[in-house]
Amino acid sequence: MKRERGHWWVAVLLAAGLLLLILSEAGALAPVEGVLGLVVAPIERAASAIIRTAGDLTPTSRDLQDLQQEVSRLQAYNDTLVQENIRLREYQAENEELRRKLAFAQANPTLAMVGADVVDRGCDLYTCGEVVGRDTNPYLRYIIINAGTRHGVAVGMPVVTSGSVLVGRVARASANLAYVQLVNDPQSRVAAMLQQSRITGLIVGSPEGAMTMTDILPDETVNIGDIIITSAIGGLLPRGLIIGQVDSVAYQESLLFQEAMVRPAIDFQQLETVLIITDFPAPDLDELHTEEGR
Repeated sequence: MKRERGHWWVAVLLAAGLLLLILSEAGALAPVEGVLGLVVAPIERAASAIIRTAGDLTPTSRDLQDLQQEVSRLQAYNDTLVQENIRLREYQAENEELRRKLAFAQANPTLAMVGADVVDRGCDLYTCGEVVGRDTNPYLRYIIINAGTRHGVAVGMPVVTSGSVLVGRVARASANLAYVQLVNDPQSRVAAMLQQSRITGLIVGSPEGAMTMTDILPDETVNIGDIIITSAIGGLLPRGLIIGQVDSVAYQESLLFQEAMVRPAIDFQQLETVLIITDFPAPDLDELHTEEGR
């Protein structure tokens, strides 16, 4: 019975389908088809638009290749601009440094000078493991410059940097290089004075790289922040080169003198270029001995 009932439904469906086909061909279903078209057409158009948009948004392999090439080109262009910007900044820094040194030379026409670059530093400015060819004396604070005897450089000549700041003195020289003993070296001794009060003393270095102004009389008034310059006593240095500022003051009862801790006017680790003063007006102290010998 079930099998016969199933065949009956199939026959009904086939008959209904055949009837609808005949009615459609005869035009009897035209009103119904029009209504269905009004409902289905917008949905069909929307679906088509979505499919077209999705297709437009999906990049092809050619598009991806073109995008990658454009990104590579822009990256290379950006790298070139960065490198050029770095070069321009370096040129600007060098130009400003040269201008300061030129100003110093113009302000001191009585001094003869030679310019040089710093090519190495003493191992105690950095860790010894980072410096090749350090000096055998671990406490010697020095820089090496690329100017030597063939440029007129000799032992004892003062070395300065921008702003009339004293760096040190030439301790050794070869044809093309020179060792400069920095002013904060333990063996360095520089006659100095306070710029405003003209109080005199002696600048000495230390193994730690600190500087102290010693031999200041106990009744002299020394203020923190006072500028310290060279005094030219002894004739070894021109007067007025800047050394630093007073950082603190202490009285040494055992020595009956005051001492002033000195803050350097420059960072020795940042030195790149210097000027060697090859000649300056200085009194001939041997003149007195010559007169006495007559």
